[in-house]
Amino acid sequence: AIDKQLVSLLNERAGHSLDIRALKPEAKMGLFDPKREEEIFTKVCSYNEGPLYNENLREIYTAILKVMKEVPNRD
Repeated sequence: AIDKQLVSLLNERAGHSLDIRALKPEAKMGLFDPKREEEIFTKVCSYNEGPLYNENLREIYTAILKVMKEVPNRD
């Protein structure tokens, strides 16, 4: 049940990422913003109550953000 929820949440996040990606060219923003990614890591780690270490969450989120950048645009 937890894995099913995770898949649903990842797909929801991907949808939001695509929406944001579509707005970036009009706003003259690049697709990659290292400062924003650091903000995401900091926020995610602030939610951490364990047993995962912050480094574990950062590794997971690095992979999530990489995949989100590779998701094809919706037509």
